Amino acid sequence: MRDKIHPKYVDAEIRCACGNVIKTRSTRPTIVVGICNVCHPFFTGQQKFVDTAGRVDKFQQRMVKTQAAQAAQAALGKKKRK
Repeated sequence: MRDKIHPKYVDAEIRCACGNVIKTRSTRPTIVVGICNVCHPFFTGQQKFVDTAGRVDKFQQRMVKTQAAQAAQAALGKKKRK
């Protein structure tokens, strides 16, 4: 292999949000994940609502903003017609 073109391959830790730590090797020393095999619903058999970064809330905020804009457009359209 050529020198100085390949990344360093070091011991790494994969850290889950549940606190589980997995030792492996990678080009990054630490990898943080939201779900691992210990807390994943498929492996545990329990249902769990996972909302990463508030995706549902962000969508609902966009919907409210869009509906307000559509209502404003409709109000402007009615005023112009009169």
